[in-house]
Amino acid sequence: MQSYSLFAPAKINLHLEIIGDRTDGYHELVMIMQSVNLGDIIHLRANGTDEIRLFCQNPQVPLDDTNLAYKAVRLVQEKYPTLSRNYGGIDITIEKNIPVAAGLAGGSSNAAAVLVGLNLMWNLGLTQPELKDLGALLGSDVPFCISGGTAIATGRGEQIEPLPDLKNLWVILAKYSNISVSTGWAYNTYRELFNHEYISNPQEVKQRTHEIHSGNLVKAISKNDYKQIGALLYNDLEKVVLPEYSAVNELIEAFKSKNVLGAMMSGSGPTVFALCDKKEEAETIMEEVKESINDPNLDCWLTQVCPHGIMVNQ
Repeated sequence: MQSYSLFAPAKINLHLEIIGDRTDGYHELVMIMQSVNLGDIIHLRANGTDEIRLFCQNPQVPLDDTNLAYKAVRLVQEKYPTLSRNYGGIDITIEKNIPVAAGLAGGSSNAAAVLVGLNLMWNLGLTQPELKDLGALLGSDVPFCISGGTAIATGRGEQIEPLPDLKNLWVILAKYSNISVSTGWAYNTYRELFNHEYISNPQEVKQRTHEIHSGNLVKAISKNDYKQIGALLYNDLEKVVLPEYSAVNELIEAFKSKNVLGAMMSGSGPTVFALCDKKEEAETIMEEVKESINDPNLDCWLTQVCPHGIMVNQ
Protein backbone atom coordinates (compact mmCIF):
# COMPACT_ATOMS: atom_id res chain seq x y z
CA MET A 1 0.00 0.00 0.00
CA GLN A 2 1.31 3.43 -0.93
CA SER A 3 2.54 5.72 1.86
CA TYR A 4 1.77 9.44 1.81
CA SER A 5 3.32 12.63 3.11
CA LEU A 6 1.05 15.66 3.38
CA PHE A 7 1.59 19.35 4.10
CA ALA A 8 -0.79 20.67 6.76
CA PRO A 9 -0.83 24.51 6.91
CA ALA A 10 -1.59 26.59 9.99
CA LYS A 11 -4.35 29.19 9.91
CA ILE A 12 -4.98 32.65 11.29
CA ASN A 13 -8.28 34.49 11.79
CA LEU A 14 -8.63 37.84 10.05
CA HIS A 15 -12.08 38.22 11.62
CA LEU A 16 -13.60 36.37 14.56
CA GLU A 17 -17.03 37.47 15.73
CA ILE A 18 -19.14 35.71 18.34
CA ILE A 19 -22.81 36.12 17.40
CA GLY A 20 -24.60 34.06 20.04
CA ASP A 21 -25.24 30.64 21.54
CA ARG A 22 -26.25 27.52 19.61
CA THR A 23 -28.53 24.73 20.79
CA ASP A 24 -25.60 22.27 20.56
CA GLY A 25 -23.66 24.19 23.21
CA TYR A 26 -21.24 25.83 20.80
CA HIS A 27 -21.14 29.50 19.83
CA GLU A 28 -22.60 30.89 16.62
CA LEU A 29 -19.58 32.41 14.86
CA VAL A 30 -18.68 34.42 11.80
CA MET A 31 -15.00 34.14 10.92
CA ILE A 32 -12.71 34.93 8.03
CA MET A 33 -9.89 32.42 8.02
CA GLN A 34 -6.58 32.39 6.18
CA SER A 35 -4.08 29.58 5.68
CA VAL A 36 -0.38 30.36 6.02
CA ASN A 37 2.70 28.56 4.72
CA LEU A 38 3.93 27.56 8.17
CA GLY A 39 2.83 23.95 8.37
CA ASP A 40 3.40 20.44 9.70
CA ILE A 41 4.37 17.46 7.57
CA ILE A 42 2.24 14.36 8.18
CA HIS A 43 3.61 10.97 7.10
CA LEU A 44 1.15 8.06 6.85
CA ARG A 45 2.03 4.43 6.24
CA ALA A 46 0.52 1.03 6.89
CA ASN A 47 2.26 -0.69 9.80
CA GLY A 48 1.17 -4.32 9.39
CA THR A 49 -0.60 -4.39 12.75
CA ASP A 50 -4.06 -3.39 13.96
CA GLU A 51 -2.68 -0.43 15.90
CA ILE A 52 -2.72 3.33 15.38
CA ARG A 53 0.78 4.53 16.27
CA LEU A 54 1.78 8.17 16.61
CA PHE A 55 5.28 9.65 16.46
CA CYS A 56 6.37 13.27 16.84
CA GLN A 57 9.62 15.06 17.68
CA ASN A 58 7.81 17.65 19.82
CA PRO A 59 7.29 16.42 23.40
CA GLN A 60 4.24 18.69 23.78
CA VAL A 61 2.28 16.64 21.25
CA PRO A 62 0.24 13.81 22.83
CA LEU A 63 0.87 10.40 21.26
CA ASP A 64 -2.34 8.74 22.42
CA ASP A 65 -6.05 8.76 21.63
CA THR A 66 -6.40 12.40 22.77
CA ASN A 67 -4.56 13.53 19.61
CA LEU A 68 -6.91 14.69 16.84
CA ALA A 69 -4.82 12.86 14.24
CA TYR A 70 -5.41 9.60 16.14
CA LYS A 71 -9.12 10.43 16.41
CA ALA A 72 -9.25 11.01 12.64
CA VAL A 73 -8.03 7.46 11.96
CA ARG A 74 -10.45 6.03 14.50
CA LEU A 75 -13.34 7.96 12.92
CA VAL A 76 -12.57 6.59 9.44
CA GLN A 77 -12.24 3.08 10.85
CA GLU A 78 -15.66 3.37 12.49
CA LYS A 79 -17.25 4.72 9.30
CA TYR A 80 -15.61 2.10 7.06
CA PRO A 81 -15.05 -1.00 9.24
CA THR A 82 -14.56 -3.43 6.34
CA LEU A 83 -11.78 -1.31 4.83
CA SER A 84 -10.26 -0.90 8.26
CA ARG A 85 -10.04 -4.66 8.69
CA ASN A 86 -8.58 -5.07 5.21
CA TYR A 87 -5.92 -2.38 5.50
CA GLY A 88 -4.99 -2.66 9.18
CA GLY A 89 -3.17 -0.16 11.35
CA ILE A 90 -1.49 3.14 10.51
CA ASP A 91 1.73 4.83 11.59
CA ILE A 92 1.39 8.63 11.76
CA THR A 93 4.60 10.63 12.00
CA ILE A 94 4.09 14.35 12.65
CA GLU A 95 6.91 16.74 11.79
CA LYS A 96 5.70 19.52 14.07
CA ASN A 97 6.48 23.05 12.86
CA ILE A 98 3.26 24.77 13.98
CA PRO A 99 3.54 25.81 17.65
CA VAL A 100 1.34 23.77 19.99
CA ALA A 101 -1.75 25.27 21.72
CA ALA A 102 -1.22 28.49 19.83
CA GLY A 103 -4.58 29.38 18.25
CA LEU A 104 -3.24 28.33 14.83
CA ALA A 105 -5.28 25.13 14.37
CA GLY A 106 -2.24 22.85 14.34
CA GLY A 107 -4.11 19.87 15.75
CA SER A 108 -7.07 20.42 13.43
CA SER A 109 -4.76 20.69 10.42
CA ASN A 110 -3.07 17.42 11.38
CA ALA A 111 -6.46 15.70 11.60
CA ALA A 112 -7.44 17.15 8.23
CA ALA A 113 -4.25 15.75 6.70
CA VAL A 114 -5.00 12.29 8.09
CA LEU A 115 -8.49 12.35 6.57
CA VAL A 116 -7.14 13.41 3.16
CA GLY A 117 -4.34 10.85 3.37
CA LEU A 118 -6.56 7.92 4.36
CA ASN A 119 -8.98 8.84 1.58
CA LEU A 120 -6.09 8.26 -0.84
CA MET A 121 -4.49 5.26 0.91
CA TRP A 122 -7.72 3.33 1.34
CA ASN A 123 -9.29 4.44 -1.97
CA LEU A 124 -12.39 5.74 -0.18
CA GLY A 125 -13.34 7.98 -3.10
CA LEU A 126 -14.67 10.73 -0.84
CA THR A 127 -15.24 14.19 -2.29
CA GLN A 128 -13.93 17.27 -0.50
CA PRO A 129 -17.42 18.13 0.85
CA GLU A 130 -17.70 14.58 2.22
CA LEU A 131 -14.28 14.88 3.84
CA LYS A 132 -15.37 18.17 5.40
CA ASP A 133 -18.50 16.54 6.82
CA LEU A 134 -16.27 13.91 8.44
CA GLY A 135 -13.90 16.62 9.67
CA ALA A 136 -16.74 18.51 11.35
CA LEU A 137 -17.24 15.49 13.62
CA LEU A 138 -13.69 15.98 14.91
CA GLY A 139 -13.59 19.74 15.40
CA SER A 140 -14.89 23.05 14.12
CA ASP A 141 -11.62 24.06 12.38
CA VAL A 142 -11.03 20.75 10.59
CA PRO A 143 -13.31 21.44 7.57
CA PHE A 144 -11.53 24.73 6.86
CA CYS A 145 -8.12 23.09 7.23
CA ILE A 146 -9.02 20.56 4.52
CA SER A 147 -9.65 23.20 1.83
CA GLY A 148 -7.75 26.15 3.34
CA GLY A 149 -6.98 29.33 1.44
CA THR A 150 -9.14 32.33 2.31
CA ALA A 151 -12.70 31.62 3.44
CA ILE A 152 -15.69 32.67 5.53
CA ALA A 153 -16.56 30.18 8.25
CA THR A 154 -20.01 30.29 9.87
CA GLY A 155 -22.12 28.12 12.17
CA ARG A 156 -19.70 26.88 14.82
CA GLY A 157 -16.98 27.32 12.20
CA GLU A 158 -17.67 24.24 10.09
CA GLN A 159 -19.64 25.89 7.25
CA ILE A 160 -17.02 27.08 4.75
CA GLU A 161 -17.42 29.44 1.80
CA PRO A 162 -14.27 30.30 -0.20
CA LEU A 163 -13.15 33.86 -0.84
CA PRO A 164 -10.70 35.14 -3.48
CA ASP A 165 -7.12 34.14 -2.69
CA LEU A 166 -4.80 36.65 -1.08
CA LYS A 167 -1.39 36.88 -2.72
CA ASN A 168 2.10 37.96 -1.62
CA LEU A 169 1.06 39.02 1.87
CA TRP A 170 3.69 38.38 4.56
CA VAL A 171 2.72 37.22 8.03
CA ILE A 172 4.83 37.51 11.18
CA LEU A 173 3.75 35.03 13.85
CA ALA A 174 4.86 35.55 17.45
CA LYS A 175 4.15 33.44 20.53
CA TYR A 176 5.46 33.19 24.05
CA SER A 177 6.41 29.57 24.69
CA ASN A 178 5.56 29.93 28.38
CA ILE A 179 2.00 31.19 27.78
CA SER A 180 -0.92 29.00 26.77
CA VAL A 181 -4.59 29.93 26.57
CA SER A 182 -7.40 27.42 26.89
CA THR A 183 -9.87 27.79 24.03
CA GLY A 184 -12.66 26.56 26.28
CA TRP A 185 -11.76 29.10 28.95
CA ALA A 186 -11.72 31.94 26.39
CA TYR A 187 -15.15 31.15 24.97
CA ASN A 188 -16.74 30.41 28.34
CA THR A 189 -15.39 33.63 29.82
CA TYR A 190 -16.69 35.56 26.84
CA ARG A 191 -20.11 33.97 27.37
CA GLU A 192 -20.10 34.98 31.05
CA LEU A 193 -19.17 38.59 30.31
CA PHE A 194 -20.98 39.33 27.05
CA ASN A 195 -23.95 36.98 26.72
CA HIS A 196 -26.26 39.98 27.14
CA GLU A 197 -25.09 41.08 23.68
CA TYR A 198 -25.83 37.73 22.01
CA ILE A 199 -28.21 37.50 19.09
CA SER A 200 -30.72 34.65 19.45
CA ASN A 201 -33.23 35.31 16.65
CA PRO A 202 -32.31 33.07 13.66
CA GLN A 203 -33.19 35.82 11.19
CA GLU A 204 -30.93 38.28 12.97
CA VAL A 205 -28.12 35.71 12.97
CA LYS A 206 -28.60 35.20 9.24
CA GLN A 207 -28.62 38.97 8.68
CA ARG A 208 -25.37 39.44 10.63
CA THR A 209 -23.73 36.69 8.61
CA HIS A 210 -24.90 38.36 5.41
CA GLU A 211 -23.43 41.67 6.57
CA ILE A 212 -19.99 40.06 6.86
CA HIS A 213 -20.31 38.54 3.37
CA SER A 214 -21.02 41.96 1.89
CA GLY A 215 -18.84 43.89 4.34
CA ASN A 216 -15.71 45.97 3.92
CA LEU A 217 -13.23 43.24 4.86
CA VAL A 218 -14.52 40.86 2.19
CA LYS A 219 -14.41 43.71 -0.33
CA ALA A 220 -10.81 44.48 0.68
CA ILE A 221 -9.88 40.81 0.29
CA SER A 222 -11.44 40.67 -3.18
CA LYS A 223 -9.28 43.64 -4.19
CA ASN A 224 -6.14 42.41 -2.37
CA ASP A 225 -6.22 45.78 -0.58
CA TYR A 226 -3.68 44.95 2.13
CA LYS A 227 -3.84 48.30 3.90
CA GLN A 228 -7.60 48.03 4.33
CA ILE A 229 -7.36 44.38 5.40
CA GLY A 230 -4.89 45.35 8.10
CA ALA A 231 -7.15 48.15 9.31
CA LEU A 232 -10.20 45.88 9.55
CA LEU A 233 -8.76 42.97 11.58
CA TYR A 234 -11.17 41.97 14.36
CA ASN A 235 -11.26 39.34 17.12
CA ASP A 236 -13.92 39.28 19.86
CA LEU A 237 -11.80 36.97 22.01
CA GLU A 238 -9.25 39.73 22.53
CA LYS A 239 -11.81 41.25 24.92
CA VAL A 240 -11.24 38.44 27.42
CA VAL A 241 -7.72 37.21 26.64
CA LEU A 242 -5.81 40.51 26.54
CA PRO A 243 -6.90 41.76 30.00
CA GLU A 244 -5.84 38.40 31.47
CA TYR A 245 -2.56 38.08 29.55
CA SER A 246 -0.90 41.49 29.48
CA ALA A 247 2.20 40.17 27.67
CA VAL A 248 0.05 39.23 24.66
CA ASN A 249 -1.45 42.72 24.61
CA GLU A 250 2.00 44.30 24.84
CA LEU A 251 3.18 42.12 21.95
CA ILE A 252 0.33 43.34 19.75
CA GLU A 253 1.13 46.95 20.65
CA ALA A 254 4.83 46.39 19.91
CA PHE A 255 3.97 45.33 16.36
CA LYS A 256 1.45 48.14 15.92
CA SER A 257 4.15 50.66 16.84
CA LYS A 258 6.07 49.51 13.77
CA ASN A 259 5.09 50.00 10.15
CA VAL A 260 2.83 46.93 9.92
CA LEU A 261 -0.47 46.83 8.03
CA GLY A 262 -2.19 45.46 11.13
CA ALA A 263 -1.62 43.19 14.12
CA MET A 264 -3.98 41.00 16.16
CA MET A 265 -4.28 37.85 18.23
CA SER A 266 -5.20 34.75 16.23
CA GLY A 267 -8.17 32.72 17.45
CA SER A 268 -8.11 32.22 21.21
CA GLY A 269 -4.39 33.00 21.23
CA PRO A 270 -1.85 33.40 22.50
CA THR A 271 -0.21 33.72 19.06
CA VAL A 272 -0.08 37.25 17.66
CA PHE A 273 0.24 37.93 13.95
CA ALA A 274 1.29 41.04 12.06
CA LEU A 275 0.77 41.67 8.34
CA CYS A 276 3.32 43.24 5.97
CA ASP A 277 3.40 43.62 2.21
CA LYS A 278 7.20 43.38 1.82
CA LYS A 279 9.45 40.55 2.98
CA GLU A 280 12.44 42.74 3.87
CA GLU A 281 10.26 45.05 5.94
CA ALA A 282 8.69 42.09 7.74
CA GLU A 283 12.12 40.64 8.55
CA THR A 284 13.31 43.96 9.97
CA ILE A 285 10.16 44.47 12.06
CA MET A 286 10.30 40.93 13.44
CA GLU A 287 13.89 41.41 14.60
CA GLU A 288 13.17 44.86 16.06
CA VAL A 289 10.22 43.57 18.09
CA LYS A 290 12.21 40.58 19.38
CA GLU A 291 15.05 42.91 20.39
CA SER A 292 12.78 45.46 22.06
CA ILE A 293 10.92 42.83 24.12
CA ASN A 294 14.09 40.82 24.81
CA ASP A 295 12.37 37.75 26.24
CA PRO A 296 13.90 34.31 25.58
CA ASN A 297 10.39 32.82 25.65
CA LEU A 298 9.28 34.82 22.62
CA ASP A 299 9.39 32.78 19.41
CA CYS A 300 8.78 34.31 15.98
CA TRP A 301 8.21 32.93 12.50
CA LEU A 302 7.98 34.68 9.14
CA THR A 303 5.62 33.14 6.61
CA GLN A 304 3.20 34.04 3.82
CA VAL A 305 -0.49 33.58 3.16
CA CYS A 306 -1.23 30.26 1.51
CA PRO A 307 -3.92 29.64 -1.16
CA HIS A 308 -4.65 26.02 -0.21
CA GLY A 309 -5.28 23.59 2.59
CA ILE A 310 -3.94 20.03 2.82
CA MET A 311 -1.56 19.15 -0.02
CA VAL A 312 0.16 15.88 -0.90
CA ASN A 313 3.94 16.28 -0.97
CA GLN A 314 5.33 15.23 -4.31
